Amino acid sequence: MGDLSIVETPAPEWGARVKSIVSVTALAAALLASGCARFSPDAGMGVVESATAAELGKEVMKIDNKDKEARAAARVKQLLAKPLTAASAVQIALLNNRGLQAAYNDLGISEAEMVEASLPPAPRLSFSRIIGSGGFEIERQIVQNVLALFTLPRRREIAEARFRQAQIRAVEATLRISAETSRAYYRSVAANESVKFLTEAQASAQTVSELAKRLGETGAMAKLDQAREHVFYAEISGQLASARIRQRVEKERLTRALGAWGIDTAYRLPDKLTILPSKPKTLTWVEREAVKRRVDLIIARMEIDILAKELGLTRTTRFINALDVAGVSANEKSVAVSPGGDMETEKVRRRGFALDFEIPIYDFGETRVRHAEETYMRSVNRLLEKAVNVRSEAREAYQGYRGAYDIARHYDREVLPLRKIISEEALLNYNAMIRDLFTLLADARARILANVQAIEARRDFWLASVDLHTAIVGGRGGEAAEASRAPAAGGGEAGGH
Repeated sequence: MGDLSIVETPAPEWGARVKSIVSVTALAAALLASGCARFSPDAGMGVVESATAAELGKEVMKIDNKDKEARAAARVKQLLAKPLTAASAVQIALLNNRGLQAAYNDLGISEAEMVEASLPPAPRLSFSRIIGSGGFEIERQIVQNVLALFTLPRRREIAEARFRQAQIRAVEATLRISAETSRAYYRSVAANESVKFLTEAQASAQTVSELAKRLGETGAMAKLDQAREHVFYAEISGQLASARIRQRVEKERLTRALGAWGIDTAYRLPDKLTILPSKPKTLTWVEREAVKRRVDLIIARMEIDILAKELGLTRTTRFINALDVAGVSANEKSVAVSPGGDMETEKVRRRGFALDFEIPIYDFGETRVRHAEETYMRSVNRLLEKAVNVRSEAREAYQGYRGAYDIARHYDREVLPLRKIISEEALLNYNAMIRDLFTLLADARARILANVQAIEARRDFWLASVDLHTAIVGGRGGEAAEASRAPAAGGGEAGGH
């Protein structure tokens, strides 16, 4: 730390210098203040709204007053009044999910930090009064951080870049909530479809079980055949109980994504998943689209630009960490007794300036520069890694999407129609006493398993479509894809017999 202080008795040249320092500082502050950033009318939400409309075709809103809260609540109530679709569920979440609103608050915080960083450093004022025998001294100082003032344009530029990056992070949060809601919706509807199918199967099995019981009482059916009918009904009942648990769990997950509570949790869902599209999407340039549109990749690129600016600022200020200039004014008054016995008052006024600066004499700023350089290169390498991973994730997501479509279509066109024919023919043969009861039950179990697997295949296709969109625009597609492959309730039980 170096400290240079000069205080002189009144002299025209020193007074002029002090006035010059104060005037220059005030003028620089005034000029810089005229270019300060200001709060935007939309709190930075314009970028988020445009990106959401382009990528999702949905409306987003930062709820920061009563009018917006009322409009959002009315829109949510309108959507909840009808059975939910995937699109309406996403729209509800974008308006009602409080976690997303917190992400928009983060954007507002970033804007406040940007505006604060664009302001010139405020001068510090100090005042001291020292009383001694027969007099006192008053000293006044105005201190300005000159280094912060001179680097203000670069720091303001960095703060503005951070704010633009925060806008893209808000877009990323919006896309993430949309993807999570879509996945929760498809899982919940698939659980509903499984419950509906197993309920119908249980009803049929119960009827046959009761009939077998009556036939056994009359002696028309052997105990072995009765037991087979009863255990088949018991197995179906167990699978249905598991499916109902899964149904409740998946609906709660969807409820959390929607941000619903109270009476809003009584929303209605379809009993079946949407039918498959007639043709799957064909994305020849899936890698290129992902590299161009992935928001996490955009954020990483912006981070490198910001760190490059910060590195330049660090190199510029490496030899001086702090520089303060102070204008000093001191008034001294003393009382003395003259030889004649009279009291005489002596006044002295002093002016001057003080410089306070810090010099990193032990490393001359090398550690700060090295830290900034390594931080920059770390971000460069992570960006290159992410670019490679994004391409791979996009290819993986498309392969998963296309494979899921082919599997679901195979069940719909091949497996289920054949299973229906087998069940019908097995029942006719059983009625004609050509085949035994055990074969009929085995065919029934196989048909139930095929239907449950078909439901899972359709669910996996819709989840894969969400993962594909996420891999192209939103990131985190691979992790979500793994989680979405969990088997539906009932699948394991049916397959074990």
